[in-house]
Amino acid sequence: MTRDDILDAAVQIFSQKGFHATSMQDIADAVNLQKGSLYYHISSKQEILVEILNRALDLLIANMQEVMASTSAADVKLRRAMQVYLASMLENRDLAAVLLLEHRSLEPEAHARHIPKRDHFENQWRELIHEGVKQGLFQCTDVALASRALLGVLNWTITWYHPSGSLTPEMIAQQFSDLFLLGLITRPE
Repeated sequence: MTRDDILDAAVQIFSQKGFHATSMQDIADAVNLQKGSLYYHISSKQEILVEILNRALDLLIANMQEVMASTSAADVKLRRAMQVYLASMLENRDLAAVLLLEHRSLEPEAHARHIPKRDHFENQWRELIHEGVKQGLFQCTDVALASRALLGVLNWTITWYHPSGSLTPEMIAQQFSDLFLLGLITRPE
């Protein structure tokens, strides 16, 4: 039994039951450990949650750094960032659900440790939009608001997307990026 096995089990349980409804006994049972033995690997449920949130953000930050390293124009990067982000979220739905919904369960000290990493991730999106503004590709008066709107649309896809549906994650990302980059207004050709 490894720490990663415990975290993987906790991700699934937190996603299904929620952080507050999950007990340490639930996690111990999922990995076939006695509750006391679980404490050999993990000190608290808060510690588990912090590690899960860090795991999710580390994945997303690494993906975004790869996109940002490209020499492509900002509009191409934004399309790619949306595609990579959505694919990561939908491939790791339980992890995404915990990241998006359970961060509110952090105690103040753990929350304070979580915020800088979350802010770093959000700043990557702001930087990308700002890059597009500087390149003259985007018109945006509030980069922070635009990035929050974009992430909000992408984030909630985990609540309605179904793998057997008619749209693939790539198709959804393409439509979302068209919506954000081109808008809804009809323009003359």
